[in-house]
Amino acid sequence: MTIKDFEHFNGKHCETTATGSLLRQVGIELSEPMLFGLGEGLGFIFWKMKTMAFPFIGGRVKTDILTDNICRNLNLRLEIQETSSTTKAWDNVTKHIDQGKAVGLKLDCYYLDYFSSKFHFAGHYVALYGYDEEFAYLIDTRQQGGKVRTTLKSLELARSEKGPMSSPNRIFTITKNGKMTDLTKAVRTAIKNNATEFLNPPIKNIGYKGILKTSSEIKKWFKTTKDVKGDFQTSAMLMERAGTGGSLFRNLYRDFLKETSEMLNLPEIRDAYRDYSNIAGQWKNISDLFYEVGETNDIRYVNKASEMLIELSEKERIVMAKLEKVCT
Repeated sequence: MTIKDFEHFNGKHCETTATGSLLRQVGIELSEPMLFGLGEGLGFIFWKMKTMAFPFIGGRVKTDILTDNICRNLNLRLEIQETSSTTKAWDNVTKHIDQGKAVGLKLDCYYLDYFSSKFHFAGHYVALYGYDEEFAYLIDTRQQGGKVRTTLKSLELARSEKGPMSSPNRIFTITKNGKMTDLTKAVRTAIKNNATEFLNPPIKNIGYKGILKTSSEIKKWFKTTKDVKGDFQTSAMLMERAGTGGSLFRNLYRDFLKETSEMLNLPEIRDAYRDYSNIAGQWKNISDLFYEVGETNDIRYVNKASEMLIELSEKERIVMAKLEKVCT
């Protein structure tokens, strides 16, 4: 069973791509930057556990939050199901597909057949719009191929994987919930909430404080890792191609601010758009420095990245404080 004429969302980031595809099916057309902004998506986290091969550097809010924020801000109904049973997990999918309704899935991309780079990341999102006896038909980011397929077995493994950021066979659907919130009101609310969250992190490895903490943690990481090239270059790849902590999310938020400034005609938001244009470029420079660390094994590139992170922490704090004020 495959949903005929399913119009997929052509996105750069996995969750906005999956959620954008579901929204299109209910007649809601918004840009990817707008979805990211309405999801209060901009954030930062530096996360290191003993079970992890190397630290996770994240540039967005934690998993399972972005789509929830989009639906709350637009007054849409989000329904979520999770289960430890693989049989029930598949039943949860097929009952929607058989009724012509696409679903969002959260899974570990390591098992997906079409991923050329194999790494465990259980916070990946796709939309599923069909299946047959052998394959599931998915929507992923444009860099992963857009409309793709994977075997049912690989999908089962991906959905049931345990570990950091995993959710047990998570599935979500979106439906309209009466009248949508006016977009001008929704974006102001989203900007205010995102800024407040970024400026008031509960722990020091989140938000602008997390960026500052990372400036010292990457030096420790360089000195303790047994695989400088593998660790730093994989992190660089994730930061730019997967968007974890690189410029991808800053680019999305920059473009969201541009759309919002045109909508609301507020000079403060136009200024923030220009600021994030510069900030996004600096994040790209950091991922480039990580790649050079792997190529050269030279701590000078680590030190340069550390200096830039200190600067970025303050820059982002200042911009977010201005946005919080103007949208309050």
